[in-house]
Parts: sequence; structure tokens; C-alpha cells
Amino acid sequence: MPVRRLVAVSAGLSQPSSTRLLVDRLAAAAETGLREAGLEPRVRVISVRDHAQDLVNNILTGFPSESLREAIDAVQGADGLIVATPIFTGSYSGLFKLFFDVLDRGTLAGMPVLVAATGGTARHSLALDHELRPLFAYLGALVTPTGVYAASQDWGRGATAAAPALAVRIGRAARELAAEIAARPARVAIDPFDHPVPLDDLLGGLPGR
Repeated sequence: MPVRRLVAVSAGLSQPSSTRLLVDRLAAAAETGLREAGLEPRVRVISVRDHAQDLVNNILTGFPSESLREAIDAVQGADGLIVATPIFTGSYSGLFKLFFDVLDRGTLAGMPVLVAATGGTARHSLALDHELRPLFAYLGALVTPTGVYAASQDWGRGATAAAPALAVRIGRAARELAAEIAARPARVAIDPFDHPVPLDDLLGGLPGR
């Protein structure tokens, strides 16, 4: 059975986190969709809060830690991506943005991405279309049609289960993502060291050459 790699990025800050809860629901639904398409899913969830200090150090020094490098490599090798952030003051969290700032240019080009967010009120749901979609369109990703926003009232039974309307949105969004992944061959991550620039070319612009 062909394998497809799905990475879910959760930018929830607390533990437990409604953002992580939403990511887990989306990942499970997408995994089901991939299996129904005859594919063997390999799912990994990345919690951005676990890399907070390393992200700051990477921005300042340009060098990721071993654990952050592993998370970045997982995204680079993914066939599809689920991203979810809490909404703060009408936009994605700074930590969420920081994670995608450290990715190499072109990492998400052509990759199917499902965008999701959480917040205390349904009024912030427009952040999906006004903040998240433009960000990932700029990064060259293929953003799937249905985004998923979950407000506090969307969780039932003590925030452990999705309310019916949210469950429907999760199912629809996950099926769309699974279909986009299934429609493409397995993604091959490009290693920039596979084709190094010859030294003569690097020195070609220096005076006297």
C-alpha cells in the first residue's frame, strides 16, 4: 500500500489545549480519508510550544537545534499538512508564525494544507480567510477549500468532544485534504546539499575573476 506522510502542526500554548484537541480530530479524520483512498498514512503531530526556545535561537543564530531540525525535516518531507493556531487579537499567534518563518524557501510549494484555528468567540473565525489563507498562499501552498474554526462553544461534554456542527466541518475538511494528497505522487524532499554550487561559480563575481 503506498505511503503518504501527513504532518499536523499545533500552536496551542496550554496543556491541555483546544488547538491540539482540534488538530488531533483533524488528523484522525484525514488518516481515515487516506486509508479509504487506498493509502497508508504516516501521521506526525508537532507541538510548536515544545520548540519555542529553539525557534527564538534559530531566528537569532540561523542554526536550528537537533529537535527543531527534525521537526522541520518532517514538514519538508510531508505529503500534506494540517496547521492550527489559537487566534490572538484577530490573528495567528507569534509562535505559530515563527515556526513557518524558519522553514526554507519553497518548502510548502504545491503542498496541500488544511488551515484551522481556535478562539474564545466565533467572531474570530474570519481570521481563517484574512490571515491564514494569505500566509500559506504566499508560501506557495495549496490551501484546501474548507478551513476549520472552533470556538469555545463548539466543544461539548466538557471540551472533550466536538459538537455536531464542528464534527461535520472537520469531516469535510479532512476529506478534502485526503483527496488532494491522494491525487499527487508521494512528495520527495529536496536536499539543498544534493546539488552544491561549484566553488568557481561562487567566486565568479569576485574582482579579478
